[in-house]
Amino acid sequence: MSKDQRKNKNPIIHLISGGVAGAVESSTLFPLDTVKTRMQLRAKGGSKFGPFVTAQRIVRNEGLFALYKGLTAVMAGIVPKMAVRFTSFDIYKQWLGCTDGKNKGSVFLAGLGSGITEAVAVVTPAEVCKIRMQAQYHSMIDPEQMARRKYRNVFQTAALIVKEEGIGALYKGVVPTTMRQGCNQAVNFTVYQMFKSKWEARKGGELASWQIMMIGGLSGGMGPAVNNPLDVVKTRLQKQVVLPNTEPKYKGLFQGIGLIAKEEGIMALWKGLTPRLLRIMPGQAITFGTYEFVAKNLNQAAGFKKSSVV
Repeated sequence: MSKDQRKNKNPIIHLISGGVAGAVESSTLFPLDTVKTRMQLRAKGGSKFGPFVTAQRIVRNEGLFALYKGLTAVMAGIVPKMAVRFTSFDIYKQWLGCTDGKNKGSVFLAGLGSGITEAVAVVTPAEVCKIRMQAQYHSMIDPEQMARRKYRNVFQTAALIVKEEGIGALYKGVVPTTMRQGCNQAVNFTVYQMFKSKWEARKGGELASWQIMMIGGLSGGMGPAVNNPLDVVKTRLQKQVVLPNTEPKYKGLFQGIGLIAKEEGIMALWKGLTPRLLRIMPGQAITFGTYEFVAKNLNQAAGFKKSSVV
């Protein structure tokens, strides 16, 4: 391996840049995730309010900070998730012999691999805790209700889930989560690379930050628009508490999809799509923009070669 090839890997740069990008994105757009979760948990006969009215009702009934329920779970998971995403994507590209990102098939497979890796390593346990916290209907400004809430923070929530339901409960919904993340990142990285390379060739140089963010937002919306049913089933699976000797309503991916469609109609599988896109598209714009900015500056400071997502 040549000296230049060793320099081009820069795993620490990917780790730090991905972590910073994840922290910025999640802290900025988390309220939209809470709104999406509440909409996806509505059963048949529940309210049919859109995302904006849902957000207003949450604030009115539970307080402004109710929009941030579960944020500790996300923050505990988002930094390692993004670090794992970008680091594993780079590793898989190297394994596939596609460090320059020109082979779209290899980029797609590397993105698929990174999505699966983050789903198993970080996303599933973090999302189980997040959804349990988001699903609690309690006021954030009433001390009495705050004292009675079951799930308080990510660590207490994880410990309580393991105590009541076993450690396997932290991996509820792992199949739809893995499929969702794999699909998202395969499409995300492939579309990002395709548009970025074409725009750079047309421009004849590096893209500006706003151009990177525009491409990131566009690529981020592709996967969620297709795989929303996976996200709805995942949310239902992860929210339900299954104690010993009790039968869960939702038993798995395909049974869950069939049951939701039967009881609530096929369009119920697209609940929460609007707030999901409202979060993910600008979220991916922020993520890719932050990642490229941090990676570029860290590489310059460290004296490495230029490092990029693809």
